[in-house]
Amino acid sequence: MKRRAFIRKNGAFTLLAPFATLSFDPLNFSSSKSGSGKPDWLLEMISNNDGGVRRILERYVDDQASTYYGAVLDGFEMATAHSLTSFLKAGICALVSPESEFYNDQELRKKIALSCSFFLSLQHEDGTIDLVSTNFHSTPDTGFIVKWLAPVWRLLDTSEVAVKESITIPLKQFLLKAGEGLKVGGIHTPNHRWVVSSALTELYKINADPGYLSRVEEWLAEQIDLDEDGQYEEKSSYIYSSLSDRVLISIARGLDKPELLDYVYKNLKMNLFYLHPNGEIVTEASGRQDNSIIGTLEYYYYPFRYMALKTGDGQFAAACKLIEETCFNKTTGFLYYFLEDPSLWEELPTAKALPMDYAKVFHNSNLIRIRRGGYDASILSGSTVFFTFHKKELALQGLRFASAFFGKGQFSADTYKIENGKYILSSQLSGPYYQPFPKEKIPGDGDWSKMPRSERRKSEIQQLNSTVTIQEEDNGFSIDIAITGTDNVPVALELIFRPGGTFSGTVPHEGMKETVFLKDGMGKYTGNGSSITFGPGLYKHKWVAIRGALPKMDSPTAFLTGFTPIHHKLNIS
Repeated sequence: MKRRAFIRKNGAFTLLAPFATLSFDPLNFSSSKSGSGKPDWLLEMISNNDGGVRRILERYVDDQASTYYGAVLDGFEMATAHSLTSFLKAGICALVSPESEFYNDQELRKKIALSCSFFLSLQHEDGTIDLVSTNFHSTPDTGFIVKWLAPVWRLLDTSEVAVKESITIPLKQFLLKAGEGLKVGGIHTPNHRWVVSSALTELYKINADPGYLSRVEEWLAEQIDLDEDGQYEEKSSYIYSSLSDRVLISIARGLDKPELLDYVYKNLKMNLFYLHPNGEIVTEASGRQDNSIIGTLEYYYYPFRYMALKTGDGQFAAACKLIEETCFNKTTGFLYYFLEDPSLWEELPTAKALPMDYAKVFHNSNLIRIRRGGYDASILSGSTVFFTFHKKELALQGLRFASAFFGKGQFSADTYKIENGKYILSSQLSGPYYQPFPKEKIPGDGDWSKMPRSERRKSEIQQLNSTVTIQEEDNGFSIDIAITGTDNVPVALELIFRPGGTFSGTVPHEGMKETVFLKDGMGKYTGNGSSITFGPGLYKHKWVAIRGALPKMDSPTAFLTGFTPIHHKLNIS
């Protein structure tokens, strides 16, 4: 099964798991610059990087008797290429920055040099490294590391850091050997093509090997995987779309291919309609591991800033300001972009308002986005979570329902349509029984596996038809749920909220934490100075762990229950 298909089929079991309450510490950067010409935001990024270096040094192995001497351990106490890369990237950025507390620090320089030696021991003969959590002798993961380390190698090579050769020589050895692997190695996913191409582009600035360029052209010949909506194939709005933007900019700049920037521009424009009021980004349509996680825009800071300065787009400038206000401390890992390219220090163009009032359909992602000022909603087809609602700092992270229909009643829309302002999601299920196997085909040995259902006649076929009709109401939405076909089927509807609030108007479930029933009237979820109202309630039974349904999430959840036929209108505001 393809990776994306696997996640779409199975990812719902971990859906919504990484809930966390976000708090923002807005930063108001002035337009002033330091004596070096660096703007305030860049000085803040350098300071944040220093903090990162200090934290990494706590995991540095300084014991000469250890087989890990010179390594950096990860959270599982393993010395990996990726834990070392985090140290090399952050440490070199600190070494070369005059504003850093570690500028030209010889103790840090010695530690990085030792890490480079250990780093070489992790590299295979084919030039690749391992991503020990899953990929071994991995060309794409080598590409990730090279695209990070080639720029910091250049920063160090052109710096005035003393005895820098103790780092540049072994690190260049690693990079050039990696380049040999990147010229021939394969990939797994769509974005890997552009990661490897970016890595080769960055290497070409160090070593003008024509083989690098030939391999890039082989990958680029496949064409960029951007759909008509402006989204990449993996639909990974938090992780891999931003990655594709960054690496395509790298290739466009390094190999003079400005046409690649058109794809970046279209993706950034699309993402402006993926924003929640608090600066988070919609992730529910993703086909990768960021599906339904809480994501902010830090990975887009470099693309938005570069393209704002390149095109003069005021909305991109506004997106940069939004990132600075909501998640700037998470941008530190991209410091090397801004140290190497002073053109990014320029003042942004005048900000233009971001989209705040719209209803927009993204057909290729089976996603409908609606925003009305301070609240927004996502409607999804082909997903077990078919509706989300964000209001200030509160979030209804998911609305879903399941019926006990032959163990397969978890609702996920097969189709959707839009009629007169109504968004209509539909699903049809059937539950057959099977007649005796054709007599002439019976194998005679009693082996059940040789008598498949596909060759048996179906009978007593039961049907279950589910239709969800969503439309806008004052300050929110109405959601009309109709389930018909087979009578007396138990159903449970769940409203899954982000932690941090409290319920009112509801009745606690006696055996489950953070779980309530809305038996009648309207319920309310309140927190962070806001509230989400939902109802009216419905309560016909207390069975919420419906057979065949997805497990309850580890989050505050309100249940409505009933039996088919059901026709219930839920209001959310």
